[in-house]
Amino acid sequence: MSAMVTIDIWSDVMCPWCVIGYKNLERALATFEGEIEAEIRWLPFELNPDMPPEGEESRAHIARKYGRTPEQASAGAAMMAERARVAGFPFDYTGPGEAPPAMLWNTFDAHKLLRWALQSAGAEAQTRLKLALFAAHFQQRRNMADREVLLNVAQASGFDRQQAKAGLDDSGIAQEVRAEEQRAFDHSVSGVPAMVIDGQFLVPGAQEPETYVNVLRKVVARSG
Repeated sequence: MSAMVTIDIWSDVMCPWCVIGYKNLERALATFEGEIEAEIRWLPFELNPDMPPEGEESRAHIARKYGRTPEQASAGAAMMAERARVAGFPFDYTGPGEAPPAMLWNTFDAHKLLRWALQSAGAEAQTRLKLALFAAHFQQRRNMADREVLLNVAQASGFDRQQAKAGLDDSGIAQEVRAEEQRAFDHSVSGVPAMVIDGQFLVPGAQEPETYVNVLRKVVARSG
């Protein structure tokens, strides 16, 4: 009989470490071959809540925010791209035409859409949408602050477009997103990904698959 665990992941669509961490977690779970079944839920965390509607070019933002030179920012982006490739989620551009600049956007609406997906369709469907949003941002370089883009991604992921739009317009969902962001702050979550297993074991940052395997084994052993 499989052991059931819940994994809540505070994350942002703009966060490269979040998709790297998830893909490594996915590899870790695959090694259990049915021994462990995980329900994964995505919680909102905005890396740049004050990002203006027009967004900001990614490397320029990193250089400005962290005081790095353009060369350092470019080297960091190349390192990150290699880590993503190894994890199984290459950041190579897959959209039409020449690749546009890699941008960072305001993600509050994306978090509302993900919250709506969890409530309306469950954790598995929410993860499907989350991965589609990761792909839209990192591989297709679409404007993740544009509601039409978000609705297009949702529709392509199997969600009803009008229902998704209603979710984006739902003030209650907006309040829930803010409450979850506050909960992250209250739990001293200052960076993402931050994975909480069975509501009590916090795994910060993007870890290697082996680390997730070890943590999951400990969690199951304690709960059993």
